Parts: sequence; structure tokens; C-alpha cells
Amino acid sequence: MMKSKTERLIEKITERSRGSLLPREPIHKDQIGPRRPDHRCFVNALKGHGDLVTALCFSSDGRELVTGCADGVVRVFKLDNVQSSSFKFVKIPIPAGGQPTAVAFADEASSVVVAAQYSSGSNLYKYGEGESNTTKHKNHEQPKPSVPELKWVRMKVHQTRAIVTLAGTTASYDTAGGSPLIVSCSEGSDIILWNGKSGKILGTTETNQLENSIATISPNGRYIAAAAASSADVKIWEIIFTKTGSVKEITGVMQLKGHESAVTWLCFSSNSEQIISASKDGTIRIWNIDVRYDFHQEPQILKVFPIPLHDLKGDILHYEHLDISPDGTILAASHGPILQWLCAETGKVLDTHYEAHAEKITAIAWAPKKLRVGRDHKMVLATAGADERVKLWVVPVDPPLEVASVVQTNGRGTFQSPP
Repeated sequence: MMKSKTERLIEKITERSRGSLLPREPIHKDQIGPRRPDHRCFVNALKGHGDLVTALCFSSDGRELVTGCADGVVRVFKLDNVQSSSFKFVKIPIPAGGQPTAVAFADEASSVVVAAQYSSGSNLYKYGEGESNTTKHKNHEQPKPSVPELKWVRMKVHQTRAIVTLAGTTASYDTAGGSPLIVSCSEGSDIILWNGKSGKILGTTETNQLENSIATISPNGRYIAAAAASSADVKIWEIIFTKTGSVKEITGVMQLKGHESAVTWLCFSSNSEQIISASKDGTIRIWNIDVRYDFHQEPQILKVFPIPLHDLKGDILHYEHLDISPDGTILAASHGPILQWLCAETGKVLDTHYEAHAEKITAIAWAPKKLRVGRDHKMVLATAGADERVKLWVVPVDPPLEVASVVQTNGRGTFQSPP
């Protein structure tokens, strides 16, 4: 029996998040090493999701975390203290029939842009803070939280193609003057730059590849970087601003060449001067892009690390997600349900959690600033999974481990090799 177009689209989105190797049934204890139910880096979990979590993003101050879920609801959590026993959050239901595929903060912490996939195509929704009910309250009563309001909607922004990544920033480079920018990347080859406040299209570009993997924007709003499943290169465009701060054009300026196989993920450093990329060739590369490309200076490879994660045959398992801490010292990366922390200076493993999630990790992100954890303030990592969980972690404090991690792949999942 032929499946409808809607059913095929929903399956495609779900497969991107779940992965095909992960088991739905419980893992037998003999298939893994000793369990670590309370990993030393684990701090807390955000509850309330009714299906696989497809995306997450921190606000610019780190105090809010937005998540997209296949149950059709976007949630915005308040992270006043990461060790809290419970967290306040606001639900934003997506119009019926849509699945959130990506989320990003727009012009302010309370403004969220959501990408949702429908049978007719990809829509973008911006939700902002509505008017809180501050009237008719007695002095001892707290006003009710404001209900997010729909500020704008853009329909079929990438025709019928799904949006695979969404990234936002407040531009500070050159004459940008705090312009809120959003970059949407389709599963095809097109990338669109949006004004996060008005929803106006500021420019478009193409990777000219068969299928995009990721596109992101530098924190200062100067560059867009993208990778495709069919290419070993990373393409970089510069956003050119006019003297009045509006976007004049998006122009290709650099390509990062050096990987021998497809780039699976990439991210910018917090100062926008470096790009970190992971590839199926089994390496992580750190690139210096703070060069005078207009004087024919090429981007420089600063470091090359082997990915320290192997199966029993010795084959390297590539990273599916990667992010660097705001101080530039620690890389967090994932493969399936496995989460690793690496020293960004040496590439050595700081720690590995083989069952960070019960199923595939679908997204990871560092809070851009230290958050309150108990009485201290620490760097915090958030991960989302197909197990309907969002988890919060702190950085390892012990010296780096010297041995690479070996995991067993049995065709159903990826597990730690027994000692």
C-alpha cells in the first residue's frame, strides 16, 4: 500500500532524529560494561516532553532553553538554577499537523523562531512574549506568566523541503548594529538569511550540493558556514552590511579544504575566529578563519585530532554533533547515545558517557555563559535525545584520559565494549 506524502515526510523527520541503528527494546546487561546511572557530569533533566526531542537552543544569556519536540510542542524552560528540583516552562503548541525540526532565539531572549515541517512544506513561526496579566492581582500574588504570541509566519520557505538546522545571533560586526539574524538550512542546497524581528528575507545562497547537512552563523553575525553530505569541504560566506546596517549581499569568501570525507557537523568558536569541523574521515579539525581573504590569505588548519571513538574492528565512529564551550577549552561531541568531552587544546578524552541517553542524541549545545549550579556558576552543556529526554551536564574536572574509547556495534545499537 502506497504511503501518503505526509506519512513519508513524517518518517523522514523521525529517521533523522532516531537513527536506524538504535534499539527500541532494553539492552541486556551482558552487552555493556558496568552501568553508571549517576554520571559525575550529569546535573539534571528537563521533563515534560511527550516524544523524541528534535532540537534545542540556549538564549544569549543562557537563562532560557528552548526545545522542539515531535509531539508538536515547543517548550521554553527557565534555568534560574540548573540544580533545581523543577523548572518553570512555557508551552508553545505548533499549528496542527506540523513537526518542529529546528529552533532558535531571535531578537531577544523571549522571542523564539520555530521551523516546522508539514506535508505542504516548511513553515517558520516567530513567537514573542505577550502581555502578562498584571491587573486584578493582590499585592501578595504573582502575575501569571505571559503567553507567547505568534508575531509572524512564513509559509513554504524552502518549498516542500524540510529545514534541517536553524541558527540565530544578534549581529555585532561592522555596521550591523545589533541586527537579529536567523539562518535556515534546508535538506536541499538552499540557505536563507532572515531578519529575526520582522521575518523579512535578507538574502539567499546555495551550497550547490545534493543535500545540506548543516548551516550556521558566526556569533558576531559576519559569516555563514555550511557543509553538505556529498562534500568534504566547508563553504563560508560573508554577510556584507551597508553603512546604515542593512544587509547588502551574501558573498562566498572561503572554503575549508582538508577533510577527506563528508563533514558531519561544524560550529564556530565564541569569538567567531575559528571553525571546528568533524568528518567521516575520522578527524576533527580546528580552522583559523580570521584571515585577510581579500589579500588572498587562506584559512589555516590549527589542529587536527583523530576522533577517539572506535568499534571492535578498529573503525572510527564519526561524530554526529559537535559544539565547543564558550571559553574554547572543551569540545562536546556525540555518536548515537554516546557523549564525549574532549580537551580542545590536545584532543584528549576528558570523559565518555556511553549511555548519556537511552537512544540517539539528536542535539547538543553549550550555554553561552556560565549558569548557576547550586551555589556555583559553571559551564553547562545540554543534550536532547530520541528517548524524550533533555539533560544538563557540567564539565569533567579530572585530568584527560589517555586511552581512546572502544565500543561494540552489534547491528542494533552502539554499546561500550566490556572491560
